[in-house]
Amino acid sequence: MTELRDIAQLGAKVLRLHAEAVADVHSDEIRQIIAALHTTLASTQGVGIAAPQISESKQIIIVASRPTARYPHAPLMQPTVMINPRFQALSEIKEKGWEGCLSIPNIRALVPRYTAIKIHYMNEQGDEKTAELNDFVARVFQHEFDHLHGKVFLDSVETNQDIIAESEYLKIV
Repeated sequence: MTELRDIAQLGAKVLRLHAEAVADVHSDEIRQIIAALHTTLASTQGVGIAAPQISESKQIIIVASRPTARYPHAPLMQPTVMINPRFQALSEIKEKGWEGCLSIPNIRALVPRYTAIKIHYMNEQGDEKTAELNDFVARVFQHEFDHLHGKVFLDSVETNQDIIAESEYLKIV
């Protein structure tokens, strides 16, 4: 069984670092990090995870949208490993939407994000991939992408009025 990792919490230095690009997707180290990301994410109600959240400063994320108690209306998609990801907005339109984070438990906030993006990444086999993401899945990608650049979702909030307790959030969804 792959190792279940602790999730780094707000204040951990690793969450504020610019993660290193992955040079060799086939290395044992990277394979172990990816396996740990899968195991750790599967143990949560999360819809994505970034390597810095398991204290690995590498540019690896998993986007795994699915309906959960935390995100009851999330679309279902297969967990997708994205290595050295990047993106561009397909339009200037941003919408505020509710986000939470495994590294910042019990807090939700309205965060403006692009609604349509084009992403580029390497998969676990080392193949270059391109995709267009919209709405919730685009939001999850941008949230995880921020983790690779030392940002957490609270850094993107426009006003403190948009930050609430998870218990209050659950009353409105």
